[in-house]
Amino acid sequence: MTEEETTQTPDRKPSSAHREGYYALVWRRFCRSRIAMLGAVMTVVLALLALFADFFSPMPVDRLDMQRSFEPPQKIHFVDADGHFHWRPFTYRQVCTFKPDTYEPVWSEDTSKRYSLYFMVKSWGYSSCGISCRLHLVGVEKGGTVSVLGTDKFGRDLWGRACRAGRVSLAIALFATLLSIAVGSFVGIVSGYFGGWTDMILQRVIELLRCFPQLALWMALAAIIPRTWDSLATFLLMVVIFALLGWTMMAREVRGKVLALRETDFVLAAREMGASHLHIIFRHLYPNVLSHVIVVLTLTIPGIILAESMLSFLGIGIQPPLVSWGILMHDAQNIETLGGHPWIMSPVVFILVAVLGFNFLGDGLRDAADPYSGR
Repeated sequence: MTEEETTQTPDRKPSSAHREGYYALVWRRFCRSRIAMLGAVMTVVLALLALFADFFSPMPVDRLDMQRSFEPPQKIHFVDADGHFHWRPFTYRQVCTFKPDTYEPVWSEDTSKRYSLYFMVKSWGYSSCGISCRLHLVGVEKGGTVSVLGTDKFGRDLWGRACRAGRVSLAIALFATLLSIAVGSFVGIVSGYFGGWTDMILQRVIELLRCFPQLALWMALAAIIPRTWDSLATFLLMVVIFALLGWTMMAREVRGKVLALRETDFVLAAREMGASHLHIIFRHLYPNVLSHVIVVLTLTIPGIILAESMLSFLGIGIQPPLVSWGILMHDAQNIETLGGHPWIMSPVVFILVAVLGFNFLGDGLRDAADPYSGR
């Protein structure tokens, strides 16, 4: 290369991919994934519905009304019985009659009076995060009712109860997953970093725990919870039960990653500089497996939600007065009740949305955690 060519060669600037940090690349790749953003939206909506269940519920959540027992979902109308269009949505009250031969209840709309719906109204009072409030997203004209998912056997609104049930189901899944992730990641790092007898003993304990059928052991542990315990004690014990066996796979996966990282240059350099074991573990090893831990966290939550719903559905999980999605599904055990009132299965939609949302989110995070791959 001549001197002229040398002087004309422009300075090479680093590409944008090299200028950006790791977390910026992860965020950019995550935002490009439509399935990941859909999962994020689904989980955020469920969390908001659970946290502000009373705000989103147009009817008192715990109000009993035996005259509305197993009332089917009410329709939201814009066109009245005479064919006139109305800009403001409204509902009709539903009345129950019985067939003279079988005494089977038949619900029909009383179109003699419309009950308008209003938004951002003050109605029945509730407490949210220790703050008393009377504001609701939707309200109905005095004398009217609105139950978009119908009612249960005690005449309670299923929509409001399903939103409130998300507090227990999501909280149990989140706390149990965090506990299992914390234990599993720590055990995995210690096992992979120290090796030798420490690794052998910890791995044999993990193998012993994995010998037991997870579902059967969950059911056995949940069945021994005393019915005389208060709600908080039952909740905490359920969290411990779900976390008891959930940490073993996490420990195995983290151990495998640490085995590959403990001989890398930055770990060896830290040892030569006299860094303590705790410093190496929490300063160098754990940050490098954190992305994998976050992905596993989002993929573990759906399994805990399904497990809690199954146990509560069988009557050996969460007990009233706490309400979870599994508790709401308990009435569906009776095939006769389910056949005559299929809308009591509507809370299963919340379970499906939660499981799909967290799975979509976990898949998106798993792809985004490796931003340098060509996928």
